[in-house]
Amino acid sequence: MSCQHQTITLQKVTKSQTRLSCPVFSPTANQVSLGRETPKHYGITSPISLVQAKEADLVLTHRLTEALKPYGVFEEELELQRRIHVLGKLNTLVKEWIRDVSETKNLPASVIESVGGKIFTFGSYRLGVHTKGADIDALFVAPRHVERTDFFSSFLDKLKEQEEVKDLRAVEEAFVPVIKLSFDSIEIDILFARLALQTIPKNLDLRDDGLLKNLDIRCIRSLNGCRVTDEILHLVPNIENFRLTLRTIKLWAKRHNIYSNILGFLGGVSWAMLVARTCQLYPNAVASTLVHKFFLVFSKWEWPNPVLLKQPEDCNLNLPVWDPRVTPSDRYHLMPIITPAYPQQNSTYNVSVSTRAVMVDEFKQGLSITDEILQNKAEWSKLFEAPNFFQKYKHYIVLLASAPTEKQHLEWVGLVESKIRILVGNLEKNEFITLAHVNPQSFPGPRESREKEEVSTMWVIGVIFKKMETSENLNVDLTIDIQSFTDTVYRQAISSKMFEADMKIQAMHVKKRQLHQLLPSLVMPKRRKVRQTPISLSSTSDQPTYVIDHSDMHLQLSATERQTSGDSVPSSQTTSPPPTMGPPAAPQTPSPPATMGPPVAQKTPSPPPTIGPPVAHKTPNQEVLEEKSPKEHQMEDPSIVPETKTEDSGAASVGEGEGGTSVEAEVHNKLIIMAQFHVWIPFLCLCVSYCTAEVDYRYSHLLKNFK
Repeated sequence: MSCQHQTITLQKVTKSQTRLSCPVFSPTANQVSLGRETPKHYGITSPISLVQAKEADLVLTHRLTEALKPYGVFEEELELQRRIHVLGKLNTLVKEWIRDVSETKNLPASVIESVGGKIFTFGSYRLGVHTKGADIDALFVAPRHVERTDFFSSFLDKLKEQEEVKDLRAVEEAFVPVIKLSFDSIEIDILFARLALQTIPKNLDLRDDGLLKNLDIRCIRSLNGCRVTDEILHLVPNIENFRLTLRTIKLWAKRHNIYSNILGFLGGVSWAMLVARTCQLYPNAVASTLVHKFFLVFSKWEWPNPVLLKQPEDCNLNLPVWDPRVTPSDRYHLMPIITPAYPQQNSTYNVSVSTRAVMVDEFKQGLSITDEILQNKAEWSKLFEAPNFFQKYKHYIVLLASAPTEKQHLEWVGLVESKIRILVGNLEKNEFITLAHVNPQSFPGPRESREKEEVSTMWVIGVIFKKMETSENLNVDLTIDIQSFTDTVYRQAISSKMFEADMKIQAMHVKKRQLHQLLPSLVMPKRRKVRQTPISLSSTSDQPTYVIDHSDMHLQLSATERQTSGDSVPSSQTTSPPPTMGPPAAPQTPSPPATMGPPVAQKTPSPPPTIGPPVAHKTPNQEVLEEKSPKEHQMEDPSIVPETKTEDSGAASVGEGEGGTSVEAEVHNKLIIMAQFHVWIPFLCLCVSYCTAEVDYRYSHLLKNFK
């Protein structure tokens, strides 16, 4: 049972007085009547409280609405009407195309006129919580004689003929095949589902489980978005209160960097289901109260107990559903939130030990803030204050993905980002790491050289190391963790035939005080001049221990570096590794660097001329950015502050202003060293002469005594 049953007394259920109404967004919106008899209670349990809203609650809700407006979460009426117009034109286009396809397949004229076809919406737009400039998720529902191949061929050609359509691209091989386009400057993703019906009725209800019969798995996946969205709207007591609460929680999650399904946090549908469950438990509460109750319920929730909006149903269609009693892998999900539509799935299977710990900690902080707000000790704006991720931890791992061209970079970054959760999982399993927190926000990375065309993207992962009482110094080897991640990415890229030469992944350990050299100045303000080593993106044997790439991720940390006041471990974080599925894997041994990277022969670029011994060639997986002088860094990115420290001599080179070391300063330092050298030359010569004379005297004296 979930934890609220243990911590909060449940009250007797009465019939809710709130009516359920369906939002009508456009002529093409899902025309499903949500008006049905109000059940005794919503969800799988009785509500916690049926208390009606008070005047103070309404005042707080009004203040909440005003606090949300500066963040652009509400769309203007003019923009909303423009979306309705665009969807209407797209729906007309769909019906015309279906009639054309029906004629080419020699259907009777009577059938052609009534064959139908329709565009449904789902996601944030269907829920009514979309923000300014947000895209629209749409589903194209077609009758049985329209094939998927028709959708990705003739319908794609018809879209190309439209003047309003820009940036048209088809992703037919995706897990959920999709056509992406910009229709009159509005981004739209269109999925396709072919139903086993001769005609598509105007009042089609996609929540009908019978529609799933005789469908292929891709059509079922495409239908799932609409079915889940419609079920959520049916399972909340008051849609308007639900919407305002969801807008608040989504903004809060984005501001606190915990909004990303692909990186192991929660996506839009998961946040919607958590808010919907809160609405079920407090059916008469308004948005201000629901926001507070949201943090109260889920800061105390006993994960991995699942969040369910309704009892799962079995439709005997032999489709895989989330059921830990039957499927062993489902037992290892850490934060299950189950979709209400058949086939029920866990929408949070990407959540890891670290991401769950971070989110639970944020829930607790949100509860503390909303407590202050309800007591009139703080304003709603405090809830949306973004924490400084780059001051939260002392150690960070910076991940850099680069590709030669913009098009290749777009595909490469998408693949790398989808696999970062694997890297986080590898780090969590390391015995010396307590937590690995990836920031969902990405940043443009530095270029390898000004002459070479290259586009790169950077992600930052905050790391907390365990505090070892028995050892002052700790050696942490992350080579295998990084290599396992990069090998997975390269294998996926090669198997999907996406890999191109010069597609690279790099990883390096960076301390908090060095982040400003890599991140944009808008994110990390420039620090005052301090004596420190500039970050190098190369990996050589004489580099300091904190400058590394994935070919040698070996760290040496002192006891004070492992755990400081800046590294606050979330209270819900457990030190034990997460359970693994299946039999335990054999311990890995580090592969030699020459074998890292994709297992194909690649043409490696020749290294630039350097002073000293030649450097061995590197595979694409090993290639790292060559070290640049501080002046080169400054010319490429003014936000990078090159502040150098000479390690071997111990003398700090102080630059002029915020730039690097000036030419005059370098010459002056060299002259001082030369002058000091010339002062010591006579003294050294005198010492040599004295030693020579002493040796000659002792030798002659010894020879005389011998005779």
